[in-house]
Amino acid sequence: MTAAELSDGARHTRERGASKVPAVTALFWIIKVLTTGVGETTSDFLAHLIDPVIAVALAGLALAVSLVAQFRARSYRPALYWTTVLLVSVFGTMAADVAHVGLGVQYAVSTAVFAVALGAVFLLWHRFEKTLSIHEIRTPRREFFYWLAVGTTFALGTAVGDLTATTLHLGYLGSGIGFAVVIALPAIATRFPGVSRVGTFWAAYILTRPLGASFADWFGVGPDRGGVGLGTGPVSLVLLLVIAALVGCLAATGSGSVPRNR
Repeated sequence: MTAAELSDGARHTRERGASKVPAVTALFWIIKVLTTGVGETTSDFLAHLIDPVIAVALAGLALAVSLVAQFRARSYRPALYWTTVLLVSVFGTMAADVAHVGLGVQYAVSTAVFAVALGAVFLLWHRFEKTLSIHEIRTPRREFFYWLAVGTTFALGTAVGDLTATTLHLGYLGSGIGFAVVIALPAIATRFPGVSRVGTFWAAYILTRPLGASFADWFGVGPDRGGVGLGTGPVSLVLLLVIAALVGCLAATGSGSVPRNR
């Protein structure tokens, strides 16, 4: 066996043991919030551009392809990972919207249903893996539970955001400001002894969805709906460009990866 083959084999061995998700940093949260905004405005843009059923089908197909690639990857790949998160955001938004618009399910009901679904995912995940930490996503089963939880949080966050903005009549700006205040609570809670960092992480993760979506909607929708009226298409494009730039920086610098022995 040549030295090159030995080196390649060692590299693959390292990658098989590497975590499949990024480290939780400030940039992680910034990109996460931006993806939620893109998911909301892109979903609305596509629903008005083409038939909603076709839009959901295309989003589902794109997500399936991205998830297959993500599962086949040996380690965390910034572009692939965040593309998958982005597609989960779009599809999760569409799932919540279909429940309300297509099936007539009230936002309060869909919020409760998705909350129960997320609770079930967490219970099963903990039952099999004994932890809900994202720092050890190194096996296919853990990765399956991780992405199932991520998808459910997006659907739940969408329902919660729409509930506050429309049903509770807070509007998109009011909802965004409210969630910006609430999302600070998990960060504050971590300063107290005995508070679960895993629990506060997932609480913040859920809240990023209505936070980003509320502000994105506010910028995108027209004044008749309480927004600025920039348009969902332009807002989506700007957010996508910012996300691409940030993810490009991650890929170029190699930052964000979780060490193998963490």
